[in-house]
Amino acid sequence: MMKAIAAALVALALAGPASAECYADYKAKKDGPLQLHYGVAQVSDGNCSKKAAAGELAPRLAADGWTLLNILSTFGPEGLAERKASAGAYFLRY
Repeated sequence: MMKAIAAALVALALAGPASAECYADYKAKKDGPLQLHYGVAQVSDGNCSKKAAAGELAPRLAADGWTLLNILSTFGPEGLAERKASAGAYFLRY
């Protein structure tokens, strides 16, 4: 019995933590003069809804003087490639 438990613990340790990745695409603005940008950011797995992602992302943007306008969507890693060109310099910046 102890060997089975030890083997299970070793297998779990080697497997590492499973992680689902969550990303959000958003629009933000800066005033004086008006600047707008579209970006893609990684958010915590627990914040993978639009509302929760906004709560996590708004302070990050605000630290650089940006105001979050809205979260367009949240998605997994499968959606990154199609958004990379549109996000440009703001791809995974925040």
